Amino acid sequence: MDTVRWGIAGPGRIADKVAADFEHVRHAELVAIGSRSLDRARAFADRHGAARAHGSYRELIADPEVDAIYLATPHPQHLGVALAAIEAGKAVLVEKAFTATVAGAERLIAAARDRQVFAMEAMWTRFQPAMIQVRSWLDDGAIGAVRTVQADLGVQREFDPADRLFAKELGGGALLDLGVYVVSFAQWILGEPERVLVNGELGPSGVEFDADLLLTYPQGASALLTTSLRSAMPGAARVLGADGWIDVRPRFHHPTEVILHRAGAEPEPVRAEPIGAGYAHELIEVTEGVRAGRTESATMPLADTLAVQRMLQAAANQLGVSWQEDESVLA
Repeated sequence: MDTVRWGIAGPGRIADKVAADFEHVRHAELVAIGSRSLDRARAFADRHGAARAHGSYRELIADPEVDAIYLATPHPQHLGVALAAIEAGKAVLVEKAFTATVAGAERLIAAARDRQVFAMEAMWTRFQPAMIQVRSWLDDGAIGAVRTVQADLGVQREFDPADRLFAKELGGGALLDLGVYVVSFAQWILGEPERVLVNGELGPSGVEFDADLLLTYPQGASALLTTSLRSAMPGAARVLGADGWIDVRPRFHHPTEVILHRAGAEPEPVRAEPIGAGYAHELIEVTEGVRAGRTESATMPLADTLAVQRMLQAAANQLGVSWQEDESVLA
């Protein structure tokens, strides 16, 4: 196909930012919005120039003019909407965390592979130009064998049991919302660990306020990761190797500057600005993948998404937190 026609399910705050970046994506057109509130869908569609608004996710999925759906509902609702979209032959870009559970991620990935439909987690970090530079340095061996990955990402929020961030039924807590970034960063560099250790504290609603993770790998490599909903953090990351290190300047999940430090040499800063607000890069990846007939991304493969889900669930299990998928969103 020449143009990939997009729909958005869940017109919230993040979707608003993503929708604004469609103007930077060739061969892509935002044509439809789906929400459980038709008024909300219409307002969003009018704001972003989409031709149609639907008052349910089922109507959006059934729209014959939609080829791909960006899914930005709360975490537990991802599975039900994405499965229905895949069954209808629509490509899906699913906000992180991909699902609320490992079992949900396995079902979603199996469905996409069975139907040969493009599916990807919306981990925009991996597509940022500055992160592409980091990948190039690592692949070239600029810092030698990686020994340690460090990353933090935290915000300070007043506890509100009605807020999505603290509501267990909506996948609340630090891990799925912010921890997914630090965990995915470590997995991107070191892969899946042998062991996940976590320390943290639960809030009154039964979700984790914060979590400190230690990931251990063969041959002694490790990752030290911190995430929080009650502590403001710089959002920095560092990759330490045998021959130097790489600093990813705050905020690392959408950086514009990275610095290579080779042992005994002057620092080598590189500044790399994203297109638009930075969401265009993941939209380009999906759009070009669909146009080329691919079923997943080489940069954000489904195997990596599943590994990250396993790591997040291992940490949650140790903290005594569990989430449930909510497929009733299509009822």
